[in-house]
Amino acid sequence: MRSLPSLTALRVFDTAAKQLSFTLTAKHLNVTQGAVSRQIKQLEDYLGVPLFIRLHHQLKLTDAGQQLLQSLHLSFNLMESAITEIRDPNQRQKLNILVPPTLATRWLARRLSDFRLNYKQIELTIYERPTDQVIFDCEVRFGNTAKPRHLSELLFLEEHVPVCLPEMLKRAAHLEKESSNLLHIIHDGRRLPVWHNWLKAAGLADQVNAESGTAFSTLDQVISALKGGAGFAVIEKHMITDELRKKELVRFSEIEISGPYGYWLDIPTEKQGISKVIYFTDWLRQQEF
Repeated sequence: MRSLPSLTALRVFDTAAKQLSFTLTAKHLNVTQGAVSRQIKQLEDYLGVPLFIRLHHQLKLTDAGQQLLQSLHLSFNLMESAITEIRDPNQRQKLNILVPPTLATRWLARRLSDFRLNYKQIELTIYERPTDQVIFDCEVRFGNTAKPRHLSELLFLEEHVPVCLPEMLKRAAHLEKESSNLLHIIHDGRRLPVWHNWLKAAGLADQVNAESGTAFSTLDQVISALKGGAGFAVIEKHMITDELRKKELVRFSEIEISGPYGYWLDIPTEKQGISKVIYFTDWLRQQEF
């Protein structure tokens, strides 16, 4: 028989740990502040450790409280998933994934017919940004490090090539005059270092100002700007396959650089054994990058 404290006490603690206020917790749960205090006290007595540091008009979590909160978050998510599957049997075949917009549009979308052909029982929904209304089964993320508390694996590093419009090739031969026309991508509030890295590889770091030019928040915006003749860019080549094939964009140098950023597959701990997640991630790993 399991030895566990009451679910009510755990729920009260979970709410109080997020609110860091017994008063706000009582309002949120529609109970008295005294009831909240009693539940927390009973839970602390059961565990034999304090969960909160009680300051004047302020609460802080102890190390034990922080540890319990993280564990409860996973446990409550598992319980929610289990209840949802029982209430809606079709829910177990609904797969919600989070994918960066350019990767979803320019790489993943064109491969989905193969996934749907092999896994007709799975209803796939792709989101481009997090939302509190959806519990995601897995995520494909742009970054340069693994994600903590996840099964996190690198799918592929970016492979950057320098491109422009065909009619701008002659200008590209004198890139030192085009610093103001460099196009950049912003990630986490900063310009990605692709121009710095490419200019260094090309031996042009002392001739071209890599800090100049225009920055955009998405790769699709950069590609649109390129096709409109706004300048020059160093771009992940898998994202412009069609443009290169149709010669809408052309390479102005054969020099390529890899990384340091790439695309990672992140699976939350509580989702790793679910069949629909296994099917999708196994399929994803088999794709050519």
